[in-house]
Amino acid sequence: MDKVIRIGTRDSELALWQANTVQQQLADLGYQSELVPVKSTGDLILDKPLYELGITGVFTKTLDIAMINNQVDIAVHSMKDVPTLLPKGIVEAAILPRAQTQDILVHKNFSPSNNNTIIATGSLRRQAQWLHKYPNHTMVDLRGNVNTRMQKLSDSDWQGAIFAKAGLARIGLTPEKTIDLDWMIPAPAQGAMLVVAMENDEFCRKALAKLNDKNTETCVHVERNFLKKLEGGCTAPIGALATIKNGKIYFEGALFSLDGKQKISIIKECAINKAENIGEIYAEELLVKGGKELMKEIKAQMAS
Repeated sequence: MDKVIRIGTRDSELALWQANTVQQQLADLGYQSELVPVKSTGDLILDKPLYELGITGVFTKTLDIAMINNQVDIAVHSMKDVPTLLPKGIVEAAILPRAQTQDILVHKNFSPSNNNTIIATGSLRRQAQWLHKYPNHTMVDLRGNVNTRMQKLSDSDWQGAIFAKAGLARIGLTPEKTIDLDWMIPAPAQGAMLVVAMENDEFCRKALAKLNDKNTETCVHVERNFLKKLEGGCTAPIGALATIKNGKIYFEGALFSLDGKQKISIIKECAINKAENIGEIYAEELLVKGGKELMKEIKAQMAS
C-alpha cells in the first residue's frame, strides 16, 4: 500500500468533513492519503440561482476535471449534487452508509399562518414543496456553502431557511430553533456520500470497495434512476426516497410544478431483489399520471 491516494474535495467545512471521514476510513484499512481541496464553480458564483448557471454538476465538475487531469485520484461528493450520468472514465467507487435524509427549517419565530413569511432556499425542489404547503409565503434564493447560508439567514429579515439535516449535523451547526420537515420529500440520494474514482484505477477502486454500504447503494440507485428517467436533462422539482425494511423497498417520489401548485406523486413497495430497474418503472408510471405534460411545462418555463 505504498501509493498515497489523493482525495479531491471542495473546500467548504462540510465537504472537508466528508473528505476527512473517507480519509480516516481508508487509514483504518491501512491506506495512506492526502486531501486536495479545490473551489467549484458553484462555490464561486453565488449571485445566481443554480438552475441559471446552465452547468450540469456545478459542484462536481471541477473535481471531475482534476481527476481526468490526474491531479487527484478520487473525489468525495454529497451524492445529491452528482449528475445521474458521470463523465466518461469516472465511476462510482463507494457509497457510504446514509445519514439522515430529512430537510430541516432553521428559523426565527416561524409562524405558518403569517402571510408575510419569507423562506430562503436555492433548491427548486424545496421551493416548490414549500409553496405547495404554504402558497401565501414568499420564497427567496439562497446560495453558498452551509456556513455562508447560515450567516445570510442571520443577517436577513427572512423568517427561515431550509437545509439538509445531515449537513448541519455533520459539522455540528444545528441551531436551537429548527423544525424537521418530515412532509418534504428529500432530493434523490440526500444524506449519502459518494466517492468516485477513475475506471482504470484498480488500486483506488479496490480500496474504496471496502467502504461501500450495499443497502444505501440500493436505495440511492432506485432514487437516482427515478430522477434520471424523469429529468431528461432538465433541472426540475423532484423528490424521491427509497428505504429498506423487512426485505422490501418502500418508495415515495413526486414531481412538482415550479410554483408548487401541481403535485404528481407515487408511493410503492417491492421486493428488494426487484430493485434494479424499479426506479425507472416508477418514473414511467408517474409520467403517465401527468408527469410528461408537467415536465414539458417546466422545461418551457426554465427556457423562457
